[in-house]
Amino acid sequence: MSSLRARITIGATLIVAAVLALGAVLFTWSLERSLIASTADAAERSASAMARDLDDDDGLLVGVDDEDLAQLLSSDGTVRASNAGAAGLGPITSPERDQRVIAVEEDRYVVVTTPTEDGVLAFGVPLDEVDESVATTRRLLWLAVPVLLALVAGVTWLTVSRALRPVDRMRAEVEQIDAADLSRRVPVPPGRDELGRLARTMNAMLDRLEASSEQQRRFISDASHELRSPIAAMHQHAEVAQRYPDRDLDLPTTVIAETERLQGLVSAMLVLARSDEHGLALRREPVDVDDLAVAEVGRLRSSTARTVDGSGIAPARLQGDLRLLGQVFRNLADNAARHARSTVAFSVREEPGTVVVTVEDDGDGIAVGDRERVFERFVRLDEGRARDAGGSGLGLAIVAEVVRAHGGDVRVDDSTLGGARFTLRLPA
Repeated sequence: MSSLRARITIGATLIVAAVLALGAVLFTWSLERSLIASTADAAERSASAMARDLDDDDGLLVGVDDEDLAQLLSSDGTVRASNAGAAGLGPITSPERDQRVIAVEEDRYVVVTTPTEDGVLAFGVPLDEVDESVATTRRLLWLAVPVLLALVAGVTWLTVSRALRPVDRMRAEVEQIDAADLSRRVPVPPGRDELGRLARTMNAMLDRLEASSEQQRRFISDASHELRSPIAAMHQHAEVAQRYPDRDLDLPTTVIAETERLQGLVSAMLVLARSDEHGLALRREPVDVDDLAVAEVGRLRSSTARTVDGSGIAPARLQGDLRLLGQVFRNLADNAARHARSTVAFSVREEPGTVVVTVEDDGDGIAVGDRERVFERFVRLDEGRARDAGGSGLGLAIVAEVVRAHGGDVRVDDSTLGGARFTLRLPA
């Protein structure tokens, strides 16, 4: 059955039906036992009074209604006398039985015994009224139980329908949400119950999907723009070289430079794409962080005229991905060299359970409002927007992704040199 509403209603009704059936059986049984016990008590009182005034000269017990059964039994169970109702019957009980229920033809009797001077008096009272009361009770229960079950089913159906109404609204709203418009949200029912939490969780999921979709669209747009630039530059230089073959335009140098830029951009995009899809797959191995820093210090000293200070580098080791951590150091070094006026400084140190890496420069620094934004993709601040100075805007985004994949964090603040200081904290 596909309807949750129907399944809940049927389940609740069946449970109530089982409980009511068991309750009805126990109630009628208890009622019958109680009425028989009351009748037996009344019979015992009558028998006790009768035993004090016996007349068995003619073998009959006088003064007893014909509807009742009365017998005077000897100690061995022989019938010594009986009333008209018990005439012709054998012993209706034994002298040792205090109380029992017997059937005479189609009638039932409760029989009690009481001692006399010469034996035992057995006295039986018909249970017609008891049987009629129990039968009436059963008929009433047969009528009441179905009505009660119908009421339970109706109330359960209405209650579940009302409870599931917000789910229907949420389903209808979600059905209209598609990739073209992720701004819609499901209605949140009032209260702090499970449905309210479900609606809030779905809206939070839609927020994440919308943010991810927006990030992908922005990524595709920025990537298209960045990829177009080197391609357009190579195409422009090739056209000029074709049109003016006698000029020395050094086309191979331009093509190589733009190809390297294009290759770096594609590699960075692939790293970020893998991170978005499955997360960065790290190949854990022992990594000497100080060696990575020393390598970047040597590279910058040989490729730039800036002063590169590596005096703060101390031995430090962690478990991580050597290739990705090397890319982090390369991106931070290039970023610092790009913005420094004259000096770049590296430092590496170990703290309890943590390796701390800092890369700083003496450039213009980064405004407080931009310190989180610089780690977003394709973000280049105003002073670095020129292609030859600002890079692709993916280097720091890769730094943030790789550090996060290693369980660390990266932040930027003011440097003692006057520019920006990037601080990495990685678990050792």
